[in-house]
Amino acid sequence: MDLDRCKFIVVEGPIGVGKTSLARKLAQGLGGQTLLELPQENPFLEKFYRDAARYALPAQMFFLFQRMNQLRDLAQTDLFSAPVISDFLLDKDPIFAELTLGDDELSLYRQLYEHLRPQAPKPDLVIYLQAEPEVLIERIKKRAIPMESDISEAYLVRLCESYSRFFYHYETAPLLTVNATNLNPIDRDDDFNLLAARIKNMRGKRDFFNLGD
Repeated sequence: MDLDRCKFIVVEGPIGVGKTSLARKLAQGLGGQTLLELPQENPFLEKFYRDAARYALPAQMFFLFQRMNQLRDLAQTDLFSAPVISDFLLDKDPIFAELTLGDDELSLYRQLYEHLRPQAPKPDLVIYLQAEPEVLIERIKKRAIPMESDISEAYLVRLCESYSRFFYHYETAPLLTVNATNLNPIDRDDDFNLLAARIKNMRGKRDFFNLGD
């Protein structure tokens, strides 16, 4: 994988897996810029964690339009003057919709999603971080964001399964799947260097990195 030609890299994975931290560190290492989710701007997110049935649709729609606006702005830049590292992939947006919305709400969401999706730029590389639900719960507890305190292990199990199914079939861009259970590229430079080397040595459209392989 020629990182000099990768202008748009996406780091993805379930909540708590470390995608935002890795996106920031990759951007720093590549001399690029970040394009990050802005959950703090979603006025429905905290309400969703308290009452998912009532607030799932507005929370989902807010994120869809927010992400699309960010990507639309990106596509209008000099594609791209410096590498852009993002912590979200628009193509995976329906994962949350399918987990939280009722049938009628999901139908409405899908109509809007299919209308907006073609406007999003295609990544040059997607890095999918995965970890077991119990690992994610420990990481969520450690970062101690109040509105995340009620996230259940059952929800994380379903979320991880949905991510696995999605990326099993994902073919839009080259994909590197990373077992992040024992990998700490943020606090351990050796881990980061191993991951960076694996990215550079990636051949073909799919690869898997597990620390120790």
